[in-house]
Amino acid sequence: MNDAVIVDAIRTPSGKGKPGGQLSGVHPADLLAQVLRALVKRNDLDPALVDDVIAGCVSQTGQQTMNIARNAVLGAGFPETVPGTTIDRQCGSSQQAAHFAAQGVLAGAYDVVIACGVESMSRVPMFSALQGQDPTGSAMHARYRDGLIRQGTSAELIAARWKLDRTTLDEYAAQSHRRAAEATAAGAFTNETIPILAPGPDGTERTITQDETVRADTTTESLARLKPSFRDDEAARRFPEIDWRITPGNSSPLTDGASAALITSARRAQELGLTPRARFHGFAVTGSDPLLMLTGVIPATKKALARAHLGIDDIDAYEVNEAFAPVPLAWQAELGADPAKLNPRGGAIALGHPLGSSGTRLLTTLVNHLESTGERYGLQTICESGGMANATIIELL
Repeated sequence: MNDAVIVDAIRTPSGKGKPGGQLSGVHPADLLAQVLRALVKRNDLDPALVDDVIAGCVSQTGQQTMNIARNAVLGAGFPETVPGTTIDRQCGSSQQAAHFAAQGVLAGAYDVVIACGVESMSRVPMFSALQGQDPTGSAMHARYRDGLIRQGTSAELIAARWKLDRTTLDEYAAQSHRRAAEATAAGAFTNETIPILAPGPDGTERTITQDETVRADTTTESLARLKPSFRDDEAARRFPEIDWRITPGNSSPLTDGASAALITSARRAQELGLTPRARFHGFAVTGSDPLLMLTGVIPATKKALARAHLGIDDIDAYEVNEAFAPVPLAWQAELGADPAKLNPRGGAIALGHPLGSSGTRLLTTLVNHLESTGERYGLQTICESGGMANATIIELL
């Protein structure tokens, strides 16, 4: 079977997902357009050769509605013949975009395809698409009579079930910032991060080159002063086992960002004179308990490993999205994974979690890390609202 290969993968620097954040002055379609333009330019690729652009985006409303993939394609100056489609698998949207792109290559439906994602949480706040409406319907309410819960409460339940105390969570969060800060200082993100043009507070255009969400001075002691975010009377009554330990410090921040990966068949890459950096070695997607909606990364990883005929110790680096600190810690405990291999350049707690972009952001960082170490296999997995998760295994070439 013709391999699906990753020719390149890039991302924007992170921006704080609030008014005044360093990317908040950029329309999300323009943000993704800058990434698409940079991707084809640095690979000297004629964009007319792109069969499709598949973009992940979670809050598809306001400035992110009406198929942001197509709007970004046209904004990037691609020929009008290049199509685009936008998908939503919640936080795993752009990881699913990469799955669809690679699977399309393997099936012979694509030769050259871009998987990407974008989220401007400063301009399109999380949950703004709801507008006070219930998206679940009466049948789902009948099935889950006690009602579903917020993701933060789910993170609290995971912390309680896996006996992860507040100090453990804060130590992990501080480590995420420390690793990301060290990687930044060492220039580890230089090849994966593209400069973004964005207006500053005075309206003057400036070039953004570094992540805004990494806090090098974060310590366990400073995080310990933060108050829990998700306690309310109803949740406290329903879940008396929770002692409320999830704070802004051990959670991922609201973030603006975009990312993209150029995916081709191995044959087409050779014809175009492109050098593949990695290949897709395995995929998995699974549903999980929608109450403990963040635990899907565990069965998704096991499924991907089984399909790839690999064990967890065969994997050289793991990118497990840090939506909340209990997620990678519970994953690590269940898989028996080496903590030194887990998010070695820091994770979403430090680098941010721009929902629709996070999947291809993880892929970008994973490819670059494997290249820097010369290691072979990398695995990424991401939890998704509603109780789902994607897992992907790549092999360095």
